[in-house]
Amino acid sequence: MTGRVTLVGGGPGREDLLTVAALRALGSADVVLYDRLAPHSRLSELAPDAELVDVGKRPGHHAIPQSEIEAILVGHALAGRHAVRLKGGDPYVFGRGGEEVLACHRAGVPVEVVPGVTSAVAVPGAAGIPLTHRGVSHLFTVVSGHAPLTDDELHHLAGLGGTIVVLMGVNTLPMLAAGLARHGMRASMPVAIVERGFRRDQRTTIADLAGIVTAAGVAGVGSPAVVVVGEVVRLAHEGDQSAAQLMERAAGFAAVAA
Repeated sequence: MTGRVTLVGGGPGREDLLTVAALRALGSADVVLYDRLAPHSRLSELAPDAELVDVGKRPGHHAIPQSEIEAILVGHALAGRHAVRLKGGDPYVFGRGGEEVLACHRAGVPVEVVPGVTSAVAVPGAAGIPLTHRGVSHLFTVVSGHAPLTDDELHHLAGLGGTIVVLMGVNTLPMLAAGLARHGMRASMPVAIVERGFRRDQRTTIADLAGIVTAAGVAGVGSPAVVVVGEVVRLAHEGDQSAAQLMERAAGFAAVAA
């Protein structure tokens, strides 16, 4: 008897942000393949009868190639097991969920996708940054910073208006900032970097476009982090600090960069 595969979006990393459908899938799993950024600290409780397999990728280190992950999922399902693929965020937002669904379809394996809250929305929200706000931004664009953007893409983003959200963009931040400036985005545009969203050590670094690279270097910003570019950053809050205080501090970084 053929089993099945369930791709589960784990949300931005905290177990209490898993959906009811996600918890049900984990509770009935025979095997769980989980990512580094997925909520996995209590997996032995959430999937008590399952074999747990860490297939998480780290920057510059992919211990298990994507094709092998797909083969493992299909293999378990063809052996009659319920295989759950637990991902951070949503499977269809830079999660390679589409590739895994296609692999299941090619093998004749039933597959279901359980959506998750993408970090592109949740992590800025955790820092008090709304991606849309009446009179400030009526659209947002989510891009991958895994690889540098092309000049055509940068030109489009710089002129689009609204809010830009960059996932996996810490390493390419200097190229992003320089590219947006080169294509006409003003130097005073606010930028926020939200590290480790929803964790106890969550941190937000804010500067303007001209100073964000310097600010990130001074703060020692690292992954995982979400970059937000746009006027909505002025609405951010950080503890007892107001957005005005944060932007005043950002002006200091801009002066250093100049």
